[in-house]
Amino acid sequence: MQNQSQEWQLLEKVVMASVQEQKKRRRWRIFFLFLTFIYLAVVISLYSADKEDLSSVTHSANHTAFIKITGPIMEGEAAEAAAINKGLRKAFKTDTAKAILLVINSPGGSPVQAGYVYDEIKRLRAKYPEKKVYAVVSDMAASAAYYIASAADEIYADKASLVGSIGVISASFGYTGAMEKVGVERRVFSSGENKAFLDPFQPLKSEEVDYWQGSLNVVYQQFIDQVKKGRGDRLVVDEYTFSGRVWPGEVALKKGLVDGLGSPTYVAREVVKVEKLMNYSVEVSPMAKFLKQLSASMAKEIHAAFTKPSMSL
Repeated sequence: MQNQSQEWQLLEKVVMASVQEQKKRRRWRIFFLFLTFIYLAVVISLYSADKEDLSSVTHSANHTAFIKITGPIMEGEAAEAAAINKGLRKAFKTDTAKAILLVINSPGGSPVQAGYVYDEIKRLRAKYPEKKVYAVVSDMAASAAYYIASAADEIYADKASLVGSIGVISASFGYTGAMEKVGVERRVFSSGENKAFLDPFQPLKSEEVDYWQGSLNVVYQQFIDQVKKGRGDRLVVDEYTFSGRVWPGEVALKKGLVDGLGSPTYVAREVVKVEKLMNYSVEVSPMAKFLKQLSASMAKEIHAAFTKPSMSL
């Protein structure tokens, strides 16, 4: 018995030593990641790699400001509300920026992010009534992108641009049939009867479907109201206007979704009458994006090293 006890004590010491060694390695890894983070931060600050301060913009001559809205309108993406609104505020405050163009090429995105930009445009237009905002569509201004465009004083597009898609969508998958075929059982433990709401691994419940459809209808009506408010009497409303359809720019002009056909240079030259264009888009450099990803990785390592698994609400 004494020999067995000694063996267990020895095994315990070996296991504890292994655990301590793993902790030391993880902490050293965090330490070196932290040093790398500091080094990159110093390099970026020295070389001004991050362009978010718009310090490259000069204002010596009259110009037409433009802000690019490209790609998905989502938080964390290039076309997030915080970046767009920062460029808008800078352009409105600059005396030599005689008008602002929103140069849009986006399939849509978050109604929340679009709402933030819409509201900021309206606020700034009220504060600076002498400055107009023009939305100019390149390939596409659909859904949330058109939501933003409708806040502009006028909208222009190419004859082949795709414009519209006024509607709301929520899509997912259901895996219950596949689970039955492979013999997999779903086990969910939760507090709160709706915590597993619309779980894709469980059969749909009619009350959940009704609730979610009602929520989509609320956001859909908000979208319609804002478009009507922005476009006013110019909008030709028929059975398809708010159906989620998109139209070529030439057709969108007839439906009152846009005010004219033209490119950013055309609008600056012929509408604003100030041909010089200046970019006010807030763009984060690739180095800054890498730094952001690195900091997220470090946070994950620190969490794994010093915390235990926990439940979340």
